Amino acid sequence: MTPNSPSASAPSRRSFLASTAVAAAAVAGGAPLLTACGGSDSKDREGTTSGKDAARLLPTFVAGKFADPDLPSKNGSAAGYTGKVELSALAASAPEKLGTGAPIKIMSPFWGSPPKGGCAYYKALDAAAGTKVIWQNQDGNTYGQKLGAVLASSSLPDMVVVPSWELVGKISNAVTAKFMDLGPYLAGDKVKKYPNLAAIPSDSWRMGIFGGALRGIPMPTAAATFNIAYYRKDIFDKKGYEVPKSPAEFISWAKEATSAKAKVYACGDMSWTGFNIFGVRPSGTLGWHIEDNGKLTYRIEQPEYLEALEWTRKLFDAGVVHPDDKARSGDAGQRFGAGQILMYNMDMSAWYGKTAEQAKSNPDFAIDAMDIFGPDGGDPRLWASQPANVWSLIRKGASKETVENALAAANFAAAPYGTKERVLVDYGIEGTHYTVKDGVPVKTDQGNQEVINAWGMLAAPAPYFAHPDYPDVARKQVEWEQRMGAFMKKTSTYGMNIVEPTRYANLSSQFEQLEIDYVRGNKKLSDVQQSIATWKSSGGDKLRDWYKKLIDKNGSGN
Repeated sequence: MTPNSPSASAPSRRSFLASTAVAAAAVAGGAPLLTACGGSDSKDREGTTSGKDAARLLPTFVAGKFADPDLPSKNGSAAGYTGKVELSALAASAPEKLGTGAPIKIMSPFWGSPPKGGCAYYKALDAAAGTKVIWQNQDGNTYGQKLGAVLASSSLPDMVVVPSWELVGKISNAVTAKFMDLGPYLAGDKVKKYPNLAAIPSDSWRMGIFGGALRGIPMPTAAATFNIAYYRKDIFDKKGYEVPKSPAEFISWAKEATSAKAKVYACGDMSWTGFNIFGVRPSGTLGWHIEDNGKLTYRIEQPEYLEALEWTRKLFDAGVVHPDDKARSGDAGQRFGAGQILMYNMDMSAWYGKTAEQAKSNPDFAIDAMDIFGPDGGDPRLWASQPANVWSLIRKGASKETVENALAAANFAAAPYGTKERVLVDYGIEGTHYTVKDGVPVKTDQGNQEVINAWGMLAAPAPYFAHPDYPDVARKQVEWEQRMGAFMKKTSTYGMNIVEPTRYANLSSQFEQLEIDYVRGNKKLSDVQQSIATWKSSGGDKLRDWYKKLIDKNGSGN
């Protein structure tokens, strides 16, 4: 799923880390949020909920029965739909309007230019769902700042979208303090009133438990979701380049492909590819894992962490990284589309997004994804993504009518593939936002302007890929995830939505900037090593003890 549009290139998690650092700084000791998150019960908000305690909080799972995927999920992949659906024969997954039409205010991150309130697209969705959503869309690149400020205030929108990468600092505690328990509306069989929400996998719902209560409506994620190293297949084929199959081959190819005189560089910042190659665990709570020797460690303590950084630095030192990527300016995706870089890191959405974007202006354009290899060129060791990474939450104190309207909107947003509701969310109104050509919906100019939306952030069905206009892209996406998923492991904290104690809120916040500085040659290896030592002595070892107790109590996620 993409953040705002099935046809737009969504930003990668890395592009938001700068904003999360700002968010952490904004709440690190700020009195308003500290007050909001503190209090006598703040310890009750720490930890996680699993096992039988979690099971009694979860909605009953009832699978939707609509289109069957051509490519079923395998090795933790999303499902894939490569065949055309008969638009005139689509079933309704929400035949009853569950909303009352009472207005609800929703704040969500947004990437790009949001459509105007009252546009034809928003009106159509509200009419179909029985809602009246007043969108408070915020710039996704600086969403952490806005989120921190809103959670620190005494006035919240009725519904707020919270991505996992913004759960930094004291924001996790604030989520528990500020948003309501949805159990009375969704736990057990109560969810059957909202059939699309009932069809969301239980593992994803489990990630919506904050502070011992079901608070978050999830956007499910495939376990085999990894940051991708995309390459310009058309240029590779033309130049006769072989796709690298080891770290050394990558550097050798990068030097060959780079021509500063021609203003063509091999790649952008490949830090996330480096982490994947060397088996470095994700940041945040998912970074904790019990090693084979029985020791619990955090990602920065892995020997592979320094190895990955050193490999990425070699690319910068060799001059094969575009100068604008080194300066962290502009858009790497645009440079990739223009052929100024031949490889870059991005999330799965770019596969379709770039294909559609370049179709008219550059019909020879071809994008593909490099298979991830290990440090020696053999099999990689990859780490599973959490079953959900975005949630919509309803403020505490909201009226019953407000809650039911918010849930009606989420239920509509979670419509599965092969339904009328899914087409409306993804394409808008036929004749206004899209036309049908050879049985495939194709967006009009108005569709491209308006059907880039935050509706998809309220909830989503089980992960899938479907691009009726480019079915081969969906096939490649699923097959890549299936290949990579075969090498996937789960960390000891997989499937757990963990709220760390506030005293450790900003313990790891300096490492993102340190990584950026080191690979660009602005910091020394000894600086990174010293930061790791400082992390341990200033709370990392105590946080390890806290995680040991949490895992002993709840069991390991793997």
